Amino acid sequence: MIDNATSLASVWAPAKVNLYLHVGPPLDDGRHPLDSLVMFADGNAADRISIRPSDVICLNVDGPVSKALKGEKNNLVLQAARMLAEATGRSGLGAALSLHKELPVAAGIGGGSADAAATLKALNQYWDIGFGEEALLNLGVELGADIPACIKGEPVLMRGIGEKLSPFDMEALPIVLVNPQVKLSTGDVFKKFDGLNLGDGFSEREGPKWTGDVKSYVELLKEYSNDLEEPAKSLCPAVKDVLETLEGTAGALMARMSGSGPTCFAVFDTIEEAQAAAYVLSKQKKKWWVRATLLAGSN
Repeated sequence: MIDNATSLASVWAPAKVNLYLHVGPPLDDGRHPLDSLVMFADGNAADRISIRPSDVICLNVDGPVSKALKGEKNNLVLQAARMLAEATGRSGLGAALSLHKELPVAAGIGGGSADAAATLKALNQYWDIGFGEEALLNLGVELGADIPACIKGEPVLMRGIGEKLSPFDMEALPIVLVNPQVKLSTGDVFKKFDGLNLGDGFSEREGPKWTGDVKSYVELLKEYSNDLEEPAKSLCPAVKDVLETLEGTAGALMARMSGSGPTCFAVFDTIEEAQAAAYVLSKQKKKWWVRATLLAGSN
């Protein structure tokens, strides 16, 4: 939502979390069919896009993770802004964009996709374009598989190559997100996945219906998986370390990797338990990125 309480337009770009992720064999164009239940974090695990007036489209990046984007001249925020401006058919659209970067880069939690989605939504309002959600979704899918879901920003089943979205009735889930601060290429993970023929037998599954409480719901989630977890662990032993650490953390009900990794998460019964666990983990693993967050339920 645009923050009208300040003198500039600003919008959150929350982390995307795959509660489960099933992946099929590659299609003719190299992309993969997906089947995933996706939820989104609160402001404790989010980037932020802000806009000020400008005659041209430009971008400044700051925040604790900004160094990872240093020297990147055409990231997804700029791509999204320029694509939206071109789609309007109007000339002279400008905006000075600021990206406050808190989410790790290439981390499996859709940081770049969330930033691009937030940019599309914020500029659509800032420039008074008036595009509906469907138009923004169509633009988003051209930029990346996760962007349509990030535009939705609510619990969805994500299928196809990311463009087929179905609202999913969910309550909020308390989790802890952990990234070991090591690099893991999404392309390498999918290449390893394909080499192991792990997509054979892929089919879409009905998502696990909310049971009324976190503990019983987690038991249903355990019947699902992230199909990219094994190839990710083979390429990046830190993923295994994170998962084992989360599984051994007091109060953790389940641990799993999100997306193509290396970020992993653990589900807790309450946000207070998640916050306590995050505090302990951040003291024990000072080099890790650790955040307690409440995944938003359905609107």
